Amino acid sequence: MVYINRIEHFNAAHRLYNPAWSEERNKEVFGPCANINWHGHNFELIVTVKGEPDPDTGFVIDLKVLGDIIKREVIEKVDHKNLNLDVDFMQGKMASCEIFIMEIWKILERALEPITDAHLHQLRLIETPKNFVDYFGE
Repeated sequence: MVYINRIEHFNAAHRLYNPAWSEERNKEVFGPCANINWHGHNFELIVTVKGEPDPDTGFVIDLKVLGDIIKREVIEKVDHKNLNLDVDFMQGKMASCEIFIMEIWKILERALEPITDAHLHQLRLIETPKNFVDYFGE
């Protein structure tokens, strides 16, 4: 089994906020991430795909094709956007990195399925140099 990685970059704003809670409770739980005027990050998304190399090309997946899928299905929808307001697949959901990465997984899994024998293995979403989340679709 070979694991292929593609890194993409995007910028986005969000706010962590539970509308069922008071403003004080949101600030207590989410701190500055509950800022009513939002806050932003320079995100890195690392997509890992696994599979056996094709005997004709030597590829698990053509990295150009993988990059095009990630850009079309995710990056173009989130780059320089407000995750809470502008991103259709995040509507009505908490804009935490944990929820965000799970939604990205659903999109990429559907997009990859018809074009390759390779399978999505892992997503890593880096929010800051100190904070990142991994998701394996489980």
